[in-house]
Amino acid sequence: MSDKATLTIEGKTYEYPIIVGSEGEKAIDARNLRADTGYITYDEGFANTGSCLSNITFIDGEKGILRYRGYPIEQLAKHSSFISAAYLIIYGELPNAQQREIFRENIRKQASVNTAMNAMFDGFPARSHPMAILSAMMNSLGCYYPHMASNNREQDLEHFDEAAALMISKVRTIAAMSYRAEKGLPFVWPRVDLRYTANFLHMMFSEPYNTYEPDEDTVEALDLFLLLHADHEQNCSTSTVRMVASSGANLFASVAAGVCGLWGPLHGGANVAVVKMLMEIHKNGDDGSTFIRNAKEGKARLMGFGHRVYKNFDPRAKILGKAVERVLANMGRKDPLLDIAKRLEESALSDNYFVDRKLYPNVDFYSGLLLRAIGIPLEMFTVMFAIGRIPGWIANWREVAITPKQKIYRPRQIFMGPPRRELEDIA
Repeated sequence: MSDKATLTIEGKTYEYPIIVGSEGEKAIDARNLRADTGYITYDEGFANTGSCLSNITFIDGEKGILRYRGYPIEQLAKHSSFISAAYLIIYGELPNAQQREIFRENIRKQASVNTAMNAMFDGFPARSHPMAILSAMMNSLGCYYPHMASNNREQDLEHFDEAAALMISKVRTIAAMSYRAEKGLPFVWPRVDLRYTANFLHMMFSEPYNTYEPDEDTVEALDLFLLLHADHEQNCSTSTVRMVASSGANLFASVAAGVCGLWGPLHGGANVAVVKMLMEIHKNGDDGSTFIRNAKEGKARLMGFGHRVYKNFDPRAKILGKAVERVLANMGRKDPLLDIAKRLEESALSDNYFVDRKLYPNVDFYSGLLLRAIGIPLEMFTVMFAIGRIPGWIANWREVAITPKQKIYRPRQIFMGPPRRELEDIA
């Protein structure tokens, strides 16, 4: 195969290098295209555009493959934890026992927030969305730690380890506080004796007179949820983090922008749409068969199926589907929405209408059901996604920050508005 691509424009031929990734992905290096030809490429939604060279996450959507730093997601889900996976994503290797304990200790000691931040929650209206609060509060952290948020690359990287542990720790505290503020409940301080996920559940659900003691199965299930969401290549929110970071912005500002990108219903809010769909099906007394028929006729939309990248089964969906069943079984409970979801999956996977269109369950199809089983309210679903995605955002910010001579992201456009026209004298 040639190591160059040939492009002919207006009778003139140009050659551009071909870049081959470590997993065989091929790209045409078109960085000099506009300078050479005066042309740009048009790629709405950037579906065919590689915005960066990255070492963090690999996805093969055709084969249903997801790997963090080379490790298959199935192996990490079985043998690792969210904190170990976070370390892997940020630093490139799984931690040894000493590194893991130091990382955990750094996260543990950063769990509390400055008491001055308590008053900030009072400034939000009672029904404020938790994602709006999360974005604002994550950005405001930079005000309390200005030496980590200087917008000076060299200084911010010098304090990167501390900032990374701080963000991973405080995001769950802020999330729990936003939930309790909305409910009019007193804030609950973190406990030093609890690990990451158990501590979050404690801060969410404990009362002064009744300490919440999560069972190990629930803790492991939520830890698995966070691990499976820790990074996912250049999705909307992650590419937002990288774009903001490319301007020289600090880690706190960049991650806050990522929260905003995740908030949208087409991204982080997709699992909310799935649960609402299942609730509506259940409310109508349907076992899913009528809904499937309506979806095929264009009268309803099957949420949680299909993915922008995966044209096969989302590997995370398989793992979470089993986790939901396990959690409910351990609780001795049944969820009619899970029964409907399983029937929808079976019907869709055996129907050529969906198979031909490569519409397979994605992670959102089961993630909402898992959060529902644990007791997380619907309005907090996207916040949970954000807690999980923090390590990926941190790692991508760092990749941008350590890149020599990093250019600011600045996509071009094709202007389709009115050509030059003259302004008449209004008088």
